[in-house]
Amino acid sequence: MLDLQDQILTVLGDCRAQSDDSLAEKLNVACSRIEDERQRLMKAGLHLDFLDDSHYRLGTHVELLSKEVIKRHLVPLRSPATVACDIKVLRAIDSTNRYARDHIAKSELSGVVILAESQTAGRGRLGKVWTSPFAANIYMSIIWRFDLGAEALQGLSLAVGVGVRRSLARLGVSGVQLKWPNDVYYEGKKLGGILLEVVGDPKGQCTVIIGVGINVAMPRAAAEEIDQPWTDLMSAGATKVSRNLIVANLIASIFEILNDFPILGFAAYRDEWESSDLFQGLQGTVSNPAGSVSGTILGVDGSGALRMRLVSGEEQRFIGGELSLRGKL
Repeated sequence: MLDLQDQILTVLGDCRAQSDDSLAEKLNVACSRIEDERQRLMKAGLHLDFLDDSHYRLGTHVELLSKEVIKRHLVPLRSPATVACDIKVLRAIDSTNRYARDHIAKSELSGVVILAESQTAGRGRLGKVWTSPFAANIYMSIIWRFDLGAEALQGLSLAVGVGVRRSLARLGVSGVQLKWPNDVYYEGKKLGGILLEVVGDPKGQCTVIIGVGINVAMPRAAAEEIDQPWTDLMSAGATKVSRNLIVANLIASIFEILNDFPILGFAAYRDEWESSDLFQGLQGTVSNPAGSVSGTILGVDGSGALRMRLVSGEEQRFIGGELSLRGKL
């Protein structure tokens, strides 16, 4: 049975004007309870347009995620890898990746997609906070089981980045850039990110959780928490693109790559990744627990390792670390 917040969202989903009184009557609860839950939803980031002192409806650009609608969008994409796709849409959780880890302990299914309308503890790389306002962006985790060890999955996060770029190009957002090892940019500003977690035997069968966050219509108030230049799909011109359609395209592209990766490896995606490399040819610094190294960024090799030419002329490769520019884009 749906809880009260879900019931409120279901009624608001038809985009007609409501009031606390009308919702209370429809849902057969006290008006005070409706007001409390509405306030909680708004505090979580749900945008409502108020037509007068008491009547409101979902904000103009707000579209709630729907498993059924996503499934319908997947049909014309004709991706064989998505046939057995299991989609879960949640309202507000701490983190889709954390939920995925708990799900792995209870089920051996592969190809599970977990979506949330908001996250209270969304994470990016290096434990950074991922700003996750309600019904504004895409917060998604995919569970995928591999018979290969973790070593054979090197470069997977970069390949997933290629999948994200392909999906956005299908929706008319061209010129998406990629930053090693797992960031998505548009016009030099961060549009999204990818976070992979490996669970299981690093040398044998393992499960990978692929977290994907894409800014779609970031509220300016929520963006005050972001400490770097950012953008969203609305700013990139995708003003009328449905979030459900975006999710369907992400699933189709990423599932195809996950299905083929054990056979093809990252080498099959290297040229496509390098064609969209945000930092290639620029001066950068790679930082990791061992220290920092600076030089000219040359691109990536066939396994996804970053190639850098040092001042000495020597080429060095990195399989992990944080990449930053020396200077501005």
